[in-house]
Amino acid sequence: MIVASSASSLQIKNKIPRIVFIGQPNTGKSTFFNTVTKSNAGVANWPGLTVDFMQANLDYNGKTYEFVDLPGIYDLEGFTEDELVVQKFLENYNYDLIVCVINSSQINTKELSETLNMPVFTISAKYGSGCVLAIQGIWDKLQTIDDSYKCNDIASFFRANKVTDNDMDEVTRIGVEMPSEDVTTFSNRLDSILLNRVVGLPIFFISMLAVFLAIWFVGMPLQDPVGNFTDWLQGTVIEPSLSFLPEGFSAFIINGPYAGFAALLGFVPLVAFFFVVMTALEDSGYLSRAAYLMDALMRSAGLDGRGFVLQLFGFGCNVPAIMGTRTIRSKSQRLLSILIIPFALCSARLQVFVFFLGIILPGIAGGFALWLLYIISFVVAFVLAMIFNLSGQFKSKDPFVIELPPYRTPTFKQVALNVWSEMTTFVRNLAIFMIIGTCITWYLTNYPGGAEGMNTYAGRIGTFFQPLMAPLGINPLLTVSLIIGFVAKEVQLAAVATMYGLGEGSDALKTTLGGVIAFRQGFSYCLFSLLYVPCLTTVATIWGETKSARFTIFSVAVSMVVAWVVAFSFYQSWGLIFS
Repeated sequence: MIVASSASSLQIKNKIPRIVFIGQPNTGKSTFFNTVTKSNAGVANWPGLTVDFMQANLDYNGKTYEFVDLPGIYDLEGFTEDELVVQKFLENYNYDLIVCVINSSQINTKELSETLNMPVFTISAKYGSGCVLAIQGIWDKLQTIDDSYKCNDIASFFRANKVTDNDMDEVTRIGVEMPSEDVTTFSNRLDSILLNRVVGLPIFFISMLAVFLAIWFVGMPLQDPVGNFTDWLQGTVIEPSLSFLPEGFSAFIINGPYAGFAALLGFVPLVAFFFVVMTALEDSGYLSRAAYLMDALMRSAGLDGRGFVLQLFGFGCNVPAIMGTRTIRSKSQRLLSILIIPFALCSARLQVFVFFLGIILPGIAGGFALWLLYIISFVVAFVLAMIFNLSGQFKSKDPFVIELPPYRTPTFKQVALNVWSEMTTFVRNLAIFMIIGTCITWYLTNYPGGAEGMNTYAGRIGTFFQPLMAPLGINPLLTVSLIIGFVAKEVQLAAVATMYGLGEGSDALKTTLGGVIAFRQGFSYCLFSLLYVPCLTTVATIWGETKSARFTIFSVAVSMVVAWVVAFSFYQSWGLIFS
């Protein structure tokens, strides 16, 4: 439901009118905002605020209007960071119209509109029904705003519309229809199974196993056609086109920039499929249930269900998951969540594991190993959080409150839009890292001497760190790939291919690595890759969110120590048991 207000704020001369979208989470606010702005919105930084908003400028009847999507909040008196940001925005920035998006399942729209004396529209942001009328209502309301009416906060708006605090009980009584407590809905019946104390958690972990098996058997094969295409393009177009160049320069272009481009293109099907699955799970409402199920367990580690949900979001990318900790009210819980989120198996690491597990554990065993890495990432994060919680550094007694939205069937349109948004961000942000990373790798593996091997810079770097990495079964060249992977985890696999002088994903590379690493070495490499220092972007995000260089350095050091200890424990234990 859309409530459009006539709240014209202290309007600055020559400033374009501003329309602000506000509402609770899970109401379709951002979906409707995207519908209104026709997906032309971009991220904008607002001075004095710690959160970037989606913002778009639209023209209507020869005039430009600015639309802003504020973070989802539950009330204007809360104290989470998102709530404080919204409060600060409404206090300090001009706005000419407020579009309030609320859940209309219990709303009498006719009575509410008459009581508040403002237009009310019922829409389904998910399916698009009612959106045309609501959008026209926004434009119509903008044309009727009286420039002589000035208002700079929500309280003034209510006063101007003759709505006092004493009236709100009457507004609620008239406009809100409370359902019978005896009504059994589909969500209630499903929750009786999925939230059951006995079978709820097993069902969740089995579901996640199914997700990773699907990634293994569907996402991984999707890479083959792309790999075949990039190999064909290299052999029939790129190499002949560069034949007039000196051999060294053409080798650089093929094994540097082109290798980075091919690697990035090869990752797209796998990562896109991952986002399809995770978006569908999120839109269904099941991830909120997972947070509820995990709350009791997470409490013993000083966290709550929100921390677990953010850990799940970290499987897509650690960066937005860390930014999502702004919704955690307790500062100690927020810092603890930021500390453990980088251990989540992000989509960038996913492609590394799919490749190596395909070598050391072909067949269905690789799919189970991929799921096991997911379990290990959670267990390590949980144990680490528990250790820090017991130390007393991150104590918190804040209550856990989470909304359980009704179960919904994900729509193709919404899943496609979200995957498109995620993938464009993925490609845009990582393309430069991939190309630069492969170029650096090519240089390190070819100089000095013009031949790959231990006498190159890469070999020397790997040899320098070998006393530290040899107990983990990681050879010098793989060590260099881990170092380069700090720039972006996607570069890690491209670095391996470049250092071995073979095409990424090629059968030759798989055969070569299969002769160099056995299961023991390969899984140790995967464990270290899973847990060691996150990518440069994640580290920068930690710094930006905490505003603390000390905490950022501490988080990097913790991840390095944990990665080494876990990989060392596995490698040495496996050797003792099976030698």
